[in-house]
Amino acid sequence: MNRINELFTRKTNSILSVYMTAGFPDLDDTTSIICALQKNGADMIEIGMPFSDPVADGPVIQNSSQKALKNGMSVNLLFEQLKTIRLKTTVPLLLMGYLNPVFHMGLENFLKRCSETGIDGLIIPDLPMEYYRDNYLGLFQKFNLANILLITPQTPEQRMREIDELTNGFIYMVSSYSTTGARDSFSEQQETYFRRVDDLNLKSPRLIGFGVGNRKTFDTACQYANGAIVGSAFINAVGQPGSIEEKTAAFMRQWQ
Repeated sequence: MNRINELFTRKTNSILSVYMTAGFPDLDDTTSIICALQKNGADMIEIGMPFSDPVADGPVIQNSSQKALKNGMSVNLLFEQLKTIRLKTTVPLLLMGYLNPVFHMGLENFLKRCSETGIDGLIIPDLPMEYYRDNYLGLFQKFNLANILLITPQTPEQRMREIDELTNGFIYMVSSYSTTGARDSFSEQQETYFRRVDDLNLKSPRLIGFGVGNRKTFDTACQYANGAIVGSAFINAVGQPGSIEEKTAAFMRQWQ
């Protein structure tokens, strides 16, 4: 059992996972932000690996990735920044990104470095479920890493159940068939989708992401899932002037 499983065993609702972009707003801010998020109550932290051609990121996260790349962020540097992170943090840490940089390093080497660093899981939106199942499942198990699979409103029920069977962490419920971005509320269509998934009684815990931008959307997500993922709203907040600690503390107060 890794830290992700321990979290969902200990806390079954109102789980807040916060997405941050490594190397943003400044190159050396990565570990400071992780520590500030844990100190101020984040249950789990998703560390975005900047990539030049993202397919699922909205403009806020895209812009933060471009800034991080210009700052000099790379996957190798990220692992260097995180090499002592487990001396400072206990919350689950996930890396989120795309296959290209992972394959560039070599998947097994990448997973090995994740394990050595204390990463608990990966979210790779462009890794198809079938390809993961048929080719990489054993490697993820070898390094005790969760592979977080995504579902959307367009995902058929049978595929959701297949994903549920493969899941060893949680299911990432994408709230809409669109890119990331903070919104003020969910539509009735989105809530219908949330109810439909909830009624399936899947065995895996679920977090809702894309569009969770305030306490209202967070509370709505928690009615239908174990919690929610906040990304663009935090990127907006941490990109403002001020110290990392002050900006993070102010942002996290709204979710308490």
